[in-house]
Amino acid sequence: MFDKEAWALVPFDFWALTFFVYGCIFGSLLNVIIYRVPLGQSIVSPRSHCPKCQKLIPWYYNIPIISWLQLKGRCAFCGTPISIRYFLVEFLTGVVYMTSWVSFGDQSAMLAIIYCVLFSGFIVATFIDFEHFIIPDEITFGGMVVGFLAAAAFPVLHGAASRPDSIKESAIGMAVGGGLVYAILRGGKLLFGRKTLEMEHDSKLIFTETDLHLPGQVVPFEDIFYRKSDTIVFHAKKLELVDRCYKDVLVRLRPDTLEVDDEKMNPEDVPHMEAVTDKVVLPQEAMGLGDVKFMAAIGAFIGWPGVVFSLMVSSIIGSIVGVSLVLMRKQEWSSRLPYGPYIAIAATIWVFKQAEIMAWWRGATEPPM
Repeated sequence: MFDKEAWALVPFDFWALTFFVYGCIFGSLLNVIIYRVPLGQSIVSPRSHCPKCQKLIPWYYNIPIISWLQLKGRCAFCGTPISIRYFLVEFLTGVVYMTSWVSFGDQSAMLAIIYCVLFSGFIVATFIDFEHFIIPDEITFGGMVVGFLAAAAFPVLHGAASRPDSIKESAIGMAVGGGLVYAILRGGKLLFGRKTLEMEHDSKLIFTETDLHLPGQVVPFEDIFYRKSDTIVFHAKKLELVDRCYKDVLVRLRPDTLEVDDEKMNPEDVPHMEAVTDKVVLPQEAMGLGDVKFMAAIGAFIGWPGVVFSLMVSSIIGSIVGVSLVLMRKQEWSSRLPYGPYIAIAATIWVFKQAEIMAWWRGATEPPM
């Protein structure tokens, strides 16, 4: 089925167009995944519909790229705006599918298809991470399984001479990918896992069921608590709960426990709390466990050298973006940008430029004759 000579019977440019078209079609499916998976909804049922008016979308209004342009980005029935993300995902998927064929089709049609699957995962992870600050397990654990099976079935993925060698490369890639990022996560947590916010004298903190209201800023608890051990700590000159009041107490708030000096209670029983303090210590996280699993999945596809490259280059990309936002006086944006998209961009660079990168590396490390 994937014999190189059989594919060569059809013009190369025809396959390029075919990959683009199928990429746009699969991009429409990726849009469904991006929207529904974080909400815990099925990607199969119900059929595509407008979330506003609930009308089912007929096939002639569901043609990738064309329908969005034809309808000028609005629902055909109620006129509700349709996010440009739908157009961008479909077009981007078509472009990366076509680029995969152009770059790897001469070498192996199967290799081009495998990379299309990998890039599909990158697109889904990137858009979900930007919107929800998570990378679902369906993408990470699913990516590990698919990458490992692809390496076992098609050794060309790792340029291996045999199936056992390819399996070995995939397994090492997963171990190095997950292990490196996890080590960085734990080390960063120990060194930089807390930040102290100094505030004006007698500032007020308000704790609701879902958010922490700081002076001039509202922070959702989901952006603060990543694990059960994460703790908000502050000394309250005055602390008011719904049914009681305290003075000069040490407060520790974790996802499952509220401690006021030596008294412990369930945060779910405290729907509202106000405190007067001068500073508060918040947990912070440079990466999440989703990034660990995401890098492990990438390692299954591109091996440990690609993982090391992706880790280094993603940090450079993240630094450039962060510094640029600071210079643009958008510091609040820089603190809320997910790391997964940087990893995806760096891994994509490796896939397309691996040969050039390895040639440069050998030239840079080999001693002159």
